[in-house]
Amino acid sequence: MFGQTTTTTPPPTDRGLEDLDAAALAYAARIAGLPPERRGEAREDLVRFALPFAGRLARRYRGRGEPLEDLEQVARLGLVNAVDRYDPERGSFTAYAAITIVGEIKRHFRDRTWGVHVPRRLRDLILEVGQATSALTSELSRAPSVAELAARLETPEEEILAALESAAGYSPASLNAPVGGESSAEFGDLVGESDSDLESVDDRVTISGLLHRLPWRERRILAMRFYGNQTQAEIAARFGISQMHVSRLLSRALTWLRQAMLADTPPPWQNGAAETETARNRIVVKRTAERTVVEVGGEIDRDGADQLRRTMLEAVAGQPRELVVDLDGAGGVDAGGIAALVAGRDAAIRTGVPVRLTRVQPAVGRSLAAAGLPAPVDA
Repeated sequence: MFGQTTTTTPPPTDRGLEDLDAAALAYAARIAGLPPERRGEAREDLVRFALPFAGRLARRYRGRGEPLEDLEQVARLGLVNAVDRYDPERGSFTAYAAITIVGEIKRHFRDRTWGVHVPRRLRDLILEVGQATSALTSELSRAPSVAELAARLETPEEEILAALESAAGYSPASLNAPVGGESSAEFGDLVGESDSDLESVDDRVTISGLLHRLPWRERRILAMRFYGNQTQAEIAARFGISQMHVSRLLSRALTWLRQAMLADTPPPWQNGAAETETARNRIVVKRTAERTVVEVGGEIDRDGADQLRRTMLEAVAGQPRELVVDLDGAGGVDAGGIAALVAGRDAAIRTGVPVRLTRVQPAVGRSLAAAGLPAPVDA
């Protein structure tokens, strides 16, 4: 036995709980008056002496899905905390250490052992639901319903259901767990299904690159037909052409895309014989004493934008009384063509030359309006 006046910690033993209180009092007397840096040896002696006590508390919680070694480590951490916070004036060290160690173990189960993250409020409710389920099962001789659990805990049924569903997150099933029987399949093999869309990923990536090789009008028609779900008649009305013409353009564009996808090198885009003259980039400058007219024909895309920009800048440099851009033959204009028109217009404004766009096709007019081109437009 150890008296309160003993100044040394007894050797490690496991003779009873009363020895732990005496050892704690001896530890307190031993470190009294010592600076913090000289208390380490006494602290280690008391911790070593109380390790069997922490081990007994840890063994109470074995069989709950956690290795005993892990529980013992958590219990020892709680013991160290109890030693560091011990105050002899507040009562028994044994009782204080037991509360601290058990609290650390419960905190470990609450915060560290869940297979998935569950909010703390829900974890506490799961424990209450488990206790209420056991009590009601004993009283009713059957499993309680959700409504009965909600009435016992005075909690909404929605929260009870959430707690019951979240309880499975404590120890979720492994996807690598065997299904059973003679089959070597795993549980993960039964989850999900084949995604047929994955097979089209390569085609989608290839087509996205090929679309940029098409003329502006064909790209726009394909987008309106297959992404905008517009009919051929609606597309024809927007471009100011016939429905039959839209059908031919779609057929030729799709045929070229199929050939380009099957070839190592995409074939060059070929306009139809009937459209060779009208679809080709064509810019003609006509000068009179009154004005300079720039006639634009075909598709004004990135291939023809530079030519249009140079032509307009050269026309403005000649200081005509008026610059007229005739877009009657322009079947389409993309961002490059709009940028060229804007550059020519800005140059004319800087030099004081009036500029006017005339005979703009409906499709081109909508593109210009969307771009905010403020020059007067004559249809």
